[in-house]
Amino acid sequence: MSIQEHMEKWNARDADFFVSPSGDNTWSGRASQPDRDRSDGPFATLERAQDAVRATLENGEPTNGVIVEVLDGTYQQTQPLELDASDSGTKDAPVIYRARKGADVRLIGGKLLSDFSPVTDPQILARLDPTARDNVVQTNLRDHGIADLGGFTVPGWNRGQPGLELFFKGKRMTIARWPNGDFAKIASIDAEGNTPLKNRVTLSGQMRGSNEGRFIYEGDRPERWADETEVWLHGHWFWDWADERQKIQSIDTANHIITMEGPNHPFGYREGQWYYAFNILAELDQPGEWYLDRNSGILYFWPPEPIGAGDASVSIAPALVTMKETRHILLQGMTLENVRGTAITIDGGNDNLVCACTIRNASGYGVHISGGTESGVVGCDIYDLGEGGIQLDGGDRVTLTPGNHFAVNNHVHHCSRWNPLYHPGITITGVGNRVAHNLLHELPHTAIGFTGNDQIIEFNEIHSAVYMANDAGAIYTSPPDEEFTMYGHAIRHNYVHHIYGYQNKGCNGAVYLDDFFPGTAIYGNLFYKVTRAAFIGGGRDNLIDNNIFVDCTPSVHVDARGLGWAAPAEKMLLDLLEKYPYKGELWSKKYPSLVKVLDDEPMVPKGNVVTRNICWKGTWDEIEDKARPHVTFRDNMVEKDPLFVDEANENFALRKESPAFELGFEPIPLEKIGLYDDALRASWPVIHRVREP
Repeated sequence: MSIQEHMEKWNARDADFFVSPSGDNTWSGRASQPDRDRSDGPFATLERAQDAVRATLENGEPTNGVIVEVLDGTYQQTQPLELDASDSGTKDAPVIYRARKGADVRLIGGKLLSDFSPVTDPQILARLDPTARDNVVQTNLRDHGIADLGGFTVPGWNRGQPGLELFFKGKRMTIARWPNGDFAKIASIDAEGNTPLKNRVTLSGQMRGSNEGRFIYEGDRPERWADETEVWLHGHWFWDWADERQKIQSIDTANHIITMEGPNHPFGYREGQWYYAFNILAELDQPGEWYLDRNSGILYFWPPEPIGAGDASVSIAPALVTMKETRHILLQGMTLENVRGTAITIDGGNDNLVCACTIRNASGYGVHISGGTESGVVGCDIYDLGEGGIQLDGGDRVTLTPGNHFAVNNHVHHCSRWNPLYHPGITITGVGNRVAHNLLHELPHTAIGFTGNDQIIEFNEIHSAVYMANDAGAIYTSPPDEEFTMYGHAIRHNYVHHIYGYQNKGCNGAVYLDDFFPGTAIYGNLFYKVTRAAFIGGGRDNLIDNNIFVDCTPSVHVDARGLGWAAPAEKMLLDLLEKYPYKGELWSKKYPSLVKVLDDEPMVPKGNVVTRNICWKGTWDEIEDKARPHVTFRDNMVEKDPLFVDEANENFALRKESPAFELGFEPIPLEKIGLYDDALRASWPVIHRVREP
């Protein structure tokens, strides 16, 4: 029985227990409304419902499963709902926590704020921008019982957490910053005491930089920050793909020098790189910005519209729902938001499902699934997250046992707002997991990141991604764990379009197989307005087959980095190879070309095949001279009108008289790509727009 059939069956059944903001945990929870004398009715909290479910399970396995129905309202949680093996159902009798149909159920991982008042302290008013003085209001978080005010954490580049965050009417507000929505640039690294970088060699030669977090800034804006106690900078300090937040130690306004507290950024600093400053009361100068004085506990806020009871809230809980070694538990139809971490984590177990939920305003990920088998995320709207949307990690790479986790029919957008790089909209690692029919857009870096073996990425639509870095791709072998052994992936029937890179300088692919990534079939995709659409970075045994490239520059890239600048990586790659039984019966049967890699010039990009593709407008290929002898080109149609149905309106289906069919081209099922409407979709219709370059 499919998931959909299961859900139709269970959604038609009445609930066993009910939860309501107006409920009482001393009641039985068996009724959705209080009785006439208010002696019985729904529970008040999910935790109390969990206790009732456990008692039901302990009294004997229910043949119909157990359903908890959550009624309309807002539920404040300062700790996550923690589910474990004892909370589990079975395949035919699952445990379901669902929102009542049509109800607006909000689980917020924090507290609603009240008692806002105008700012009257003369010293604070003097620090505020003149435009803000009559608009900023304040409240003391300690008066709300909030002791942990959650400072910033920075454990390394592309990492860290914002701690406490502020939300207003379901939207995240911005920590007071400068410039608003833009970046400043490093004017010079020639500050006194700086030492030059060593060994920072790039493809274009030696790149000048400094090891010290000290630089000369333009203009005089930092003079306004004299009374600030904790100013931070968020910068892309040397590479566009390696951002980091760093605290300012001192500002020399006479010489225009900013010195960071350290530790220094691992890649150094260079002139022209970009940053912004934040956590500055003096820069609270527009609606939607806020600042928290962690010494006094006072939060200052310029609300975007008049503030009412329950409009503002702050995050407190580290998560909203955690599942550890659970089986057959379903979460359905709720909004989960305002949390200092990942909203939902599923660790181990099997057959758990998150469906038709809206997951937003988390400082970490939306859903993280690791270990176990056959758990998934279906039909969810996931957006405005500090890191990525969904992480799937399952399966065993030594035995090639699949995890069979899945992310299907989800709308993932506006993610990675705190850690913008290397936190994809969806990440899959391990073996044998599936990402299908998702819509991903407004993602500053990678949309889908993958490594491992035998992953399936199909029927997804991706656009408006990779706009904060250039050495990245929309579908990218990220996190960067590339090895000779990562064979067996299928990237098929996706539509990737309007990917321009940072400052429209181009990026490295709709599909980017980085650093020797092997054994991937890029089949039956449509690529439109993407730079280096299909990118093979020195890897072997990859297939680019039956794709349509429209206005891509170029359509296909293959390089031989293993014979040049990346040759020193050979020892590391060979050491990693020995971690897996690639010569054993299982591996050798599944990936026969891998068995001979040591005896077949492992750093040479052999076995790549480019066949039956259509290239229209744009340019065709960008093949490094050392790589070209090892690439097989066959039956590609370049610069010949493919006869699309309606190119002017971006309908790239082929007319029946297209000359591509004479080459054996197979029609791409474009009508099946992307989201679809069904009972497990959180919202419909779904409206999205392409980000303009």
